[in-house]
Amino acid sequence: METVTWRKARRSNDQGGECVEVANLPHSVGVRDSRDPDGPKLLLAPAAFRALLDSLKQQ
Repeated sequence: METVTWRKARRSNDQGGECVEVANLPHSVGVRDSRDPDGPKLLLAPAAFRALLDSLKQQ
């Protein structure tokens, strides 16, 4: 995943370095912690990513 372009999520919190980065991939959406770019990453199907966002918005 070295060639993937990551971008900070629009709703990430700049205070305290708590940022989530996302990457648009051909058949999925990548999610990672910006403080640990070499750490674990989530790969979600677009529908699963949308469901995650919808769930988070309701909280």
